[in-house]
Amino acid sequence: MAAAYPHFQLSETLTTPAPPPPPMVTPAASLPPLTQDELKKIAAYKAVEHVQSGMVIGLGTGSTAKHAVDRIAELMKQGKLVDIVGIATSTKTFEQATSLGIPLSDLDTHPVVDLSIDGADEVDPDLNLVKGRGGSLLREKMVESASKKFIVIVDESKLVSHIGGSGLAMPVEVIPFCWSHSLVRLKALFAGAGCVAKLRTEGGGEAYVSDNGNYIIDLYFEREIGDLNEASDRILRLPGIVEHGMFIGLASSVIVAGVNGVTVKTKKKGGELGIDSFSYSDLRNGF
Repeated sequence: MAAAYPHFQLSETLTTPAPPPPPMVTPAASLPPLTQDELKKIAAYKAVEHVQSGMVIGLGTGSTAKHAVDRIAELMKQGKLVDIVGIATSTKTFEQATSLGIPLSDLDTHPVVDLSIDGADEVDPDLNLVKGRGGSLLREKMVESASKKFIVIVDESKLVSHIGGSGLAMPVEVIPFCWSHSLVRLKALFAGAGCVAKLRTEGGGEAYVSDNGNYIIDLYFEREIGDLNEASDRILRLPGIVEHGMFIGLASSVIVAGVNGVTVKTKKKGGELGIDSFSYSDLRNGF
């Protein structure tokens, strides 16, 4: 990405004064638009600026979080981060972090996590989230609810007016026993929202199995589901339900990378949101 966007410099280079740019720097207006993966990488790298040596870090799962894990490992190899301990939120992230040399532990050993960084499938205006379309919602919620700070990293396509607003899945993890019974009851809970419920399957038509040995039922809503805390309670009261993919009130801040720049939304005391926006040219002088 650096070759295509010479005006975008990663954060570690921003702290040292750089020589004047050569006169042939390509004007930003003539550059091709950033791809979705490039936007994800920008958000992830910005979040990693909050990682400090000695921290216990919750390592998220998914295409956006993967960039953050890669970045943490890169800074460790450079000696800019030391004494990092990671807690992986999925088998896939565990394998990635292990391959990159990031030391790993668990919540039994480190019940309080300094900082978690993860992506999201939806972000509403109050920073409530839908997560788990990658299947790791339970471990993600366990780690991120134990975190002092939880930074969410997304591209602007994940912003919605309300939870379920994308029309895509809101996952619910259920035990395999009588999963069809659970599906019917979940659908009935949200009949007023035009809910459709489907068992998640693999390519061969077999039920998708989570890292925890459970199934996932995906809920799709035509309309808003109302109060999220009430909806959460209704789901979790059903026997056989393990966890759902609504992350209500957990995000400390959300970093959104869009075609016009980066927006950082941060929760303040009293529930208000602080919003800072930066164009990509601002990255030349740091945030």
